[in-house]
Amino acid sequence: MAVVGFTKLEALFRKAASVDIKKGHAKELTDIVEKKLLDLLIASERNANLNGRDVIWLSDLPITKGLQETVIEFKKLSEEIEVKDILEFLTTTPPLKYPLSVDLEEKLPEILGALFVVLARIIKEIDNNDRALDHKTIATANKIMDLTL
Repeated sequence: MAVVGFTKLEALFRKAASVDIKKGHAKELTDIVEKKLLDLLIASERNANLNGRDVIWLSDLPITKGLQETVIEFKKLSEEIEVKDILEFLTTTPPLKYPLSVDLEEKLPEILGALFVVLARIIKEIDNNDRALDHKTIATANKIMDLTL
């Protein structure tokens, strides 16, 4: 099960970057963001370990200033992502070494939402002249996400 359904994803991409997506793009886009969330959590796990803890705190997450600002922008879009869907997704991935703190779990929807906003805006920057999305643009956006986050 994806962390976000097509209807919610479509609305988010329109609001965040005026990008239209098709149902066929939803899984590809969601996979990119889910992978980035896992990357952040794996880095957080390492940070928790370095700090001598066996629980991942929100402060362990390697959130850049830009991503932090995008979290604020995501909240302004009035789109919601269910924490239960994210936690359910995490049960389908290889388990993390440490559990997440409650405050981190509560922030996961905002972080995931911000990652979607970042992806939508990267896509818009790649092809500003076309509202329609294609797989080549998604692949390029994925490479940029991998290089920067």
